[in-house]
Amino acid sequence: MLAWQQRIHRVEDALLAALLTAMIGLAATQILLRNLFDSGIVWIDPLLRVLVLWLGLVGAMVATRNNKHIAIDVLTRYVKGRLQYLLQALVEQLSAWTCLVIAIHGFNWVWLDFADGLEAFSGIPSWLLEIIIPLSFAVIGLRYMLMSWISARLYLAARNLPDEPGE
Repeated sequence: MLAWQQRIHRVEDALLAALLTAMIGLAATQILLRNLFDSGIVWIDPLLRVLVLWLGLVGAMVATRNNKHIAIDVLTRYVKGRLQYLLQALVEQLSAWTCLVIAIHGFNWVWLDFADGLEAFSGIPSWLLEIIIPLSFAVIGLRYMLMSWISARLYLAARNLPDEPGE
């Protein structure tokens, strides 16, 4: 693995840990304030909702990085051998382009909120909280594109193998 990839992975892992730690700390603070002092901090609840979104999308980036994402593998049970690489490459291409289209529309949405100067809560700009959507889908899409390229290369490299075992 290249040094820049390791740095990106460390940043993603650190971001995951920081988000989870912040969520636990803020939720515990809010619970204590409500139960002990019959009060709370107004901005914690909306911030926790945003942190759940961030945690989920950063977690999806890490899952894709480790090839541990949710997969529907109905066809891979029936297709074996060399054709499995081809099918995998096609599915990864479809996933990549789907994620990249979502990223493009997400960037447009974030740009509109930035241009309009919308605020989410407590003076925090909406675009700052939403930026994880296009960024994460762009990263996931690029990772799927890379995985597709690798699967296609495996398909081409396995040209001496039969399409199905036992042939």
